[in-house]
Amino acid sequence: MAIERVGAVPGTALVTGGASGIGAATCELLARAGWRVAVADRDLGGARALADRINGYPIAVDVADEDSVVRCFDDALAALGGSLDALATPAGIADATPFLDLDAATFRRVYDVNVIGTFLCVREAARRMRPGGRICTVASVAGKRGGGLTGTAAYAASKGAVLALSRNAARALAPLGIAVNCVAPGATLTPMLHDAFADPAHRAQVDAQSLLKRSAEPHEIAEAIVWLLSSRASFVDGETLTVDGGVMLD
Repeated sequence: MAIERVGAVPGTALVTGGASGIGAATCELLARAGWRVAVADRDLGGARALADRINGYPIAVDVADEDSVVRCFDDALAALGGSLDALATPAGIADATPFLDLDAATFRRVYDVNVIGTFLCVREAARRMRPGGRICTVASVAGKRGGGLTGTAAYAASKGAVLALSRNAARALAPLGIAVNCVAPGATLTPMLHDAFADPAHRAQVDAQSLLKRSAEPHEIAEAIVWLLSSRASFVDGETLTVDGGVMLD
Protein backbone atom coordinates (compact mmCIF):
# COMPACT_ATOMS: atom_id res chain seq x y z
CA MET A 1 0.00 0.00 0.00
CA ALA A 2 1.40 3.43 -0.94
CA ILE A 3 2.35 5.74 1.89
CA GLU A 4 0.54 9.05 1.96
CA ARG A 5 3.08 11.79 1.31
CA VAL A 6 2.09 14.49 3.78
CA GLY A 7 5.10 16.56 2.67
CA ALA A 8 3.89 16.74 -0.93
CA VAL A 9 2.99 20.40 -0.39
CA PRO A 10 4.66 22.87 1.99
CA GLY A 11 3.66 22.08 5.54
CA THR A 12 5.30 22.58 8.93
CA ALA A 13 9.02 22.55 9.64
CA LEU A 14 11.40 22.96 12.55
CA VAL A 15 14.94 24.24 11.99
CA THR A 16 17.60 24.07 14.71
CA GLY A 17 20.26 26.76 14.77
CA GLY A 18 17.65 28.86 13.05
CA ALA A 19 18.74 32.26 14.35
CA SER A 20 21.81 32.62 12.13
CA GLY A 21 23.92 31.21 9.33
CA ILE A 22 22.69 28.19 7.39
CA GLY A 23 19.79 27.74 9.81
CA ALA A 24 18.48 31.26 9.26
CA ALA A 25 18.83 30.95 5.49
CA THR A 26 16.92 27.65 5.62
CA CYS A 27 14.11 29.21 7.65
CA GLU A 28 13.85 32.08 5.18
CA LEU A 29 13.72 29.82 2.12
CA LEU A 30 11.16 27.51 3.70
CA ALA A 31 8.93 30.43 4.66
CA ARG A 32 9.24 31.88 1.16
CA ALA A 33 8.10 28.52 -0.24
CA GLY A 34 5.00 28.57 1.96
CA TRP A 35 6.12 26.45 4.92
CA ARG A 36 5.17 27.34 8.49
CA VAL A 37 8.47 27.39 10.34
CA ALA A 38 9.55 26.95 13.96
CA VAL A 39 12.86 28.76 14.44
CA ALA A 40 14.75 26.90 17.20
CA ASP A 41 17.94 28.23 18.74
CA ARG A 42 19.78 28.82 22.03
CA ASP A 43 19.71 32.49 21.05
CA LEU A 44 16.01 33.07 21.67
CA GLY A 45 16.33 36.77 20.91
CA GLY A 46 17.81 35.99 17.51
CA ALA A 47 15.16 33.35 16.90
CA ARG A 48 12.43 35.86 17.74
CA ALA A 49 13.89 38.48 15.40
CA LEU A 50 13.99 36.05 12.49
CA ALA A 51 10.57 34.57 13.30
CA ASP A 52 9.11 38.08 13.24
CA ARG A 53 10.53 38.62 9.73
CA ILE A 54 9.19 35.35 8.30
CA ASN A 55 5.98 35.03 10.35
CA GLY A 56 7.44 32.00 12.10
CA TYR A 57 7.53 30.66 15.64
CA PRO A 58 10.59 31.17 17.91
CA ILE A 59 11.51 28.22 20.11
CA ALA A 60 14.29 28.03 22.71
CA VAL A 61 16.52 24.96 22.59
CA ASP A 62 19.92 23.70 23.69
CA VAL A 63 20.39 20.71 21.39
CA ALA A 64 22.96 19.14 23.74
CA ASP A 65 20.40 19.01 26.57
CA GLU A 66 17.89 16.17 26.23
CA ASP A 67 15.17 17.79 28.34
CA SER A 68 15.53 21.03 26.38
CA VAL A 69 15.15 19.18 23.08
CA VAL A 70 12.02 17.36 24.24
CA ARG A 71 10.50 20.67 25.40
CA CYS A 72 11.46 22.30 22.11
CA PHE A 73 9.58 19.73 20.06
CA ASP A 74 6.56 19.82 22.36
CA ASP A 75 6.49 23.62 22.07
CA ALA A 76 6.98 23.51 18.32
CA LEU A 77 4.19 21.00 17.83
CA ALA A 78 1.83 23.22 19.81
CA ALA A 79 2.86 26.31 17.86
CA LEU A 80 2.57 24.56 14.51
CA GLY A 81 -0.91 23.24 15.16
CA GLY A 82 -0.12 19.69 16.16
CA SER A 83 1.83 18.50 13.13
CA LEU A 84 5.48 18.36 12.07
CA ASP A 85 6.34 17.51 8.47
CA ALA A 86 10.01 18.41 8.22
CA LEU A 87 13.15 18.89 10.31
CA ALA A 88 16.50 20.45 9.44
CA THR A 89 19.41 20.34 11.90
CA PRO A 90 22.00 23.03 11.06
CA ALA A 91 22.70 23.69 14.77
CA GLY A 92 26.33 22.96 15.55
CA ILE A 93 29.66 24.29 16.75
CA ALA A 94 33.14 24.31 15.25
CA ASP A 95 36.53 23.78 16.84
CA ALA A 96 39.94 24.34 15.32
CA THR A 97 42.13 23.24 18.24
CA PRO A 98 45.29 21.51 16.91
CA PHE A 99 45.30 17.74 17.42
CA LEU A 100 48.00 17.64 20.11
CA ASP A 101 46.43 20.53 22.02
CA LEU A 102 42.90 19.10 22.04
CA ASP A 103 41.60 17.96 25.43
CA ALA A 104 38.81 15.51 26.20
CA ALA A 105 36.48 18.19 27.56
CA THR A 106 36.57 20.13 24.29
CA PHE A 107 36.14 16.95 22.25
CA ARG A 108 33.10 15.95 24.34
CA ARG A 109 31.52 19.38 24.03
CA VAL A 110 31.80 19.35 20.23
CA TYR A 111 30.47 15.79 20.10
CA ASP A 112 27.60 16.62 22.48
CA VAL A 113 26.37 19.49 20.31
CA ASN A 114 27.06 18.14 16.83
CA VAL A 115 26.29 14.42 17.28
CA ILE A 116 24.15 13.96 20.38
CA GLY A 117 22.26 17.13 19.48
CA THR A 118 21.53 15.85 15.99
CA PHE A 119 20.46 12.44 17.32
CA LEU A 120 18.10 13.91 19.90
CA CYS A 121 16.43 16.18 17.37
CA VAL A 122 16.00 13.42 14.80
CA ARG A 123 14.57 11.09 17.45
CA GLU A 124 12.11 13.64 18.79
CA ALA A 125 11.02 14.67 15.29
CA ALA A 126 10.44 11.04 14.30
CA ARG A 127 8.32 10.46 17.39
CA ARG A 128 5.97 13.22 16.24
CA MET A 129 5.96 12.82 12.45
CA ARG A 130 3.41 11.03 10.32
CA PRO A 131 4.37 8.96 7.26
CA GLY A 132 5.75 11.28 4.61
CA GLY A 133 7.86 13.30 7.04
CA ARG A 134 11.31 14.38 5.90
CA ILE A 135 14.49 15.09 7.84
CA CYS A 136 17.71 16.71 6.67
CA THR A 137 20.77 16.63 8.91
CA VAL A 138 23.84 18.81 8.38
CA ALA A 139 27.31 17.29 8.42
CA SER A 140 30.40 18.73 6.68
CA VAL A 141 33.02 17.80 4.13
CA ALA A 142 35.30 17.73 7.20
CA GLY A 143 33.56 14.47 8.13
CA LYS A 144 34.51 13.02 4.75
CA ARG A 145 38.03 14.45 4.48
CA GLY A 146 39.09 14.26 8.13
CA GLY A 147 39.26 18.04 8.40
CA GLY A 148 41.75 19.96 6.33
CA LEU A 149 39.84 23.23 5.99
CA THR A 150 39.16 24.94 9.33
CA GLY A 151 37.76 22.31 11.71
CA THR A 152 40.23 19.75 13.02
CA ALA A 153 40.01 16.48 14.99
CA ALA A 154 36.98 17.05 17.23
CA TYR A 155 34.94 18.78 14.53
CA ALA A 156 35.86 16.34 11.76
CA ALA A 157 35.14 13.33 13.96
CA SER A 158 31.78 14.75 15.02
CA LYS A 159 30.71 15.43 11.45
CA GLY A 160 31.82 11.97 10.38
CA ALA A 161 29.57 10.63 13.11
CA VAL A 162 26.67 12.72 11.77
CA LEU A 163 27.15 11.09 8.36
CA ALA A 164 26.91 7.60 9.87
CA LEU A 165 24.04 8.58 12.17
CA SER A 166 22.06 9.93 9.23
CA ARG A 167 22.41 6.70 7.26
CA ASN A 168 21.37 4.67 10.30
CA ALA A 169 18.38 6.93 10.91
CA ALA A 170 17.33 6.53 7.27
CA ARG A 171 17.32 2.74 7.72
CA ALA A 172 15.52 2.87 11.05
CA LEU A 173 12.82 5.36 10.04
CA ALA A 174 12.05 4.19 6.51
CA PRO A 175 9.48 1.63 7.77
CA LEU A 176 7.66 4.57 9.39
CA GLY A 177 7.54 6.44 6.09
CA ILE A 178 10.07 9.05 7.25
CA ALA A 179 12.96 9.93 4.92
CA VAL A 180 16.34 11.04 6.29
CA ASN A 181 19.00 12.70 4.17
CA CYS A 182 22.09 14.76 4.92
CA VAL A 183 23.85 17.81 3.48
CA ALA A 184 27.64 18.05 3.77
CA PRO A 185 28.67 21.67 3.17
CA GLY A 186 32.11 22.95 2.47
CA ALA A 187 33.35 26.15 4.08
CA THR A 188 30.41 28.54 4.43
CA LEU A 189 30.36 32.21 5.39
CA THR A 190 28.54 31.91 8.72
CA PRO A 191 29.23 33.35 12.18
CA MET A 192 30.78 29.99 13.11
CA LEU A 193 33.74 30.75 10.83
CA HIS A 194 34.04 34.43 11.72
CA ASP A 195 37.08 34.06 13.96
CA ALA A 196 38.93 31.66 11.67
CA PHE A 197 38.26 33.81 8.59
CA ALA A 198 39.47 36.95 10.37
CA ASP A 199 42.91 35.80 9.19
CA PRO A 200 42.99 36.74 5.46
CA ALA A 201 45.74 34.22 4.73
CA HIS A 202 43.71 31.38 6.23
CA ARG A 203 40.58 32.39 4.33
CA ALA A 204 42.55 32.56 1.08
CA GLN A 205 43.92 29.08 1.74
CA VAL A 206 40.45 27.67 2.39
CA ASP A 207 38.88 29.43 -0.61
CA ALA A 208 41.66 28.11 -2.87
CA GLN A 209 40.65 24.50 -2.17
CA SER A 210 37.29 24.99 -3.90
CA LEU A 211 37.06 24.68 -7.67
CA LEU A 212 35.04 27.91 -7.51
CA LYS A 213 37.79 29.58 -5.44
CA ARG A 214 35.39 30.85 -2.81
CA SER A 215 33.39 29.78 0.20
CA ALA A 216 29.63 29.26 0.09
CA GLU A 217 26.98 31.74 1.09
CA PRO A 218 24.49 30.32 3.63
CA HIS A 219 21.59 30.41 1.16
CA GLU A 220 23.51 28.13 -1.21
CA ILE A 221 23.55 25.40 1.43
CA ALA A 222 19.98 26.15 2.46
CA GLU A 223 18.78 25.56 -1.11
CA ALA A 224 20.01 21.97 -0.89
CA ILE A 225 18.39 21.45 2.51
CA VAL A 226 15.04 22.82 1.37
CA TRP A 227 15.11 20.63 -1.74
CA LEU A 228 15.76 17.51 0.35
CA LEU A 229 12.83 18.44 2.61
CA SER A 230 10.50 18.91 -0.35
CA SER A 231 8.44 16.48 -2.41
CA ARG A 232 10.83 17.13 -5.30
CA ALA A 233 13.25 14.78 -3.49
CA SER A 234 10.58 12.12 -2.97
CA PHE A 235 12.82 9.23 -4.14
CA VAL A 236 15.91 10.36 -2.23
CA ASP A 237 16.51 8.64 1.11
CA GLY A 238 19.65 7.82 3.07
CA GLU A 239 21.75 10.07 0.83
CA THR A 240 24.40 12.69 1.58
CA LEU A 241 24.43 15.67 -0.77
CA THR A 242 27.84 17.33 -0.78
CA VAL A 243 27.62 21.09 -1.42
CA ASP A 244 31.22 22.26 -1.41
CA GLY A 245 32.10 23.98 -4.68
CA GLY A 246 34.23 21.01 -5.68
CA VAL A 247 36.45 20.69 -2.59
CA MET A 248 36.02 16.91 -2.57
CA LEU A 249 37.65 16.74 -6.00
CA ASP A 250 40.88 18.04 -4.47
